[in-house]
Amino acid sequence: MRILALTAGAARMYCGSCLRDNALARELARQGHEVRLQPLYTPTRTDEENVASPGVFFNGIGVCLEQQAAFFRRPHPRLDRLWNAPWVLRLASRSSIAVDPSRLGAMTVSMLRGEEGFQLKEVRRLADWLRAQQPPDIAVLPNSLLSGLAAPVREATRRPVCCTFQGEELFLDQLPEPYRTDAWELVRGNARDIDGFLAVSDYSAGYWTKRLDLPEGRVRVAPLGINLEGFGGERRTARADGVFRIGYLARIAPEKGLHLLAEAYRRLRREPGRGPAVLEAAGYLAPEHRGYLHSIERAMKEAGLAREFRYRGEPDRAGKIAFLSRLDAFSVPAVYDEPKGLPLLEAMAAGVAVVQPRRGAFVEMVERTGGGLLVEPDSAEALAEGFRALRADPERAAALGRAGAEAVRARYTAARMAAQTLEVYREIAAAAEEARAHA
Repeated sequence: MRILALTAGAARMYCGSCLRDNALARELARQGHEVRLQPLYTPTRTDEENVASPGVFFNGIGVCLEQQAAFFRRPHPRLDRLWNAPWVLRLASRSSIAVDPSRLGAMTVSMLRGEEGFQLKEVRRLADWLRAQQPPDIAVLPNSLLSGLAAPVREATRRPVCCTFQGEELFLDQLPEPYRTDAWELVRGNARDIDGFLAVSDYSAGYWTKRLDLPEGRVRVAPLGINLEGFGGERRTARADGVFRIGYLARIAPEKGLHLLAEAYRRLRREPGRGPAVLEAAGYLAPEHRGYLHSIERAMKEAGLAREFRYRGEPDRAGKIAFLSRLDAFSVPAVYDEPKGLPLLEAMAAGVAVVQPRRGAFVEMVERTGGGLLVEPDSAEALAEGFRALRADPERAAALGRAGAEAVRARYTAARMAAQTLEVYREIAAAAEEARAHA
């Protein structure tokens, strides 16, 4: 099958959606399919072999300039070539990009308007390029924030368009008014130009079916999968040093719940006679969230636990696997209904028992793997109780870790994700072909 998959680069950040898109494209290509993974905004950053094309459409610099000034919305060949020069793209990718919805409302709405937005020049550039290529069997949008491209991509390729849902609802809901209402209305309108939808979890499929008032079954599911190379999955029942290590691996941001995990840890450490412990966190830290991390560090210091909290930065793949392999328990206690949960799969692949709030995709992941405990959402005490249970019964914790590792290898591999995704793509393509035949 010939697949054109767009993916939204996030500059220097390891983005879960970028990691998923790259792993999927890499595996589909390994299975013999012709896949072009085309970045938008910036080149993508991955922690394994990057299979994305080197060029970028909707260059982040140009998109921002076009949003701000009419001058840049008109063709300027020399400037346009400059923005898209490889060295400029590399320079832009070294810097962080703003991910704060409160600052991106107008641009989000403009992008959702597609050919009617301020980035029309970029839309036409993409469409012209698509017309010059051999048509794919299907074109894939990485999220609904880019659904404004559905109509022009469909017209340029004369092929069906699939839209993936990968957690963008949080960003949409955090937009300030009037942008939030406008953006949701545009997403609903753009859905008419999309031939099929794919979600990465059952929770996500149900959410988007209701939110966009889609017919039941219109949103298909292909769960996340990971590349297991390097993950051992073997766990010891006890550590030689006796230290109980709790870990967190995700963006350092309030919605991911590191503050809640830190509070749970403080509750856990108030109990005397339990032996040494540490709380270790890793993941991307955006400039706007440095104060958030500092507030957690202050709270730990005030509790006399400054030496027991460590921020390990943003590890590469080898560092990530090494980080997870040292842990006795893992949690990313998000304070919203997380639709993905990629870090859970990675922790379980390393044989680590997880403690997660009963919300979003966490529920199906933990229940289907048996790799951890589900606790009451938004409760530091419930998290602490989960960790107490694991610490008090190392054999149970080890059994949960083994169950998670085995289940990830059976149900959440990149190969399985690719097979399930390919099935969805083929159904969408076949339905579109049948509709054309009867038109």
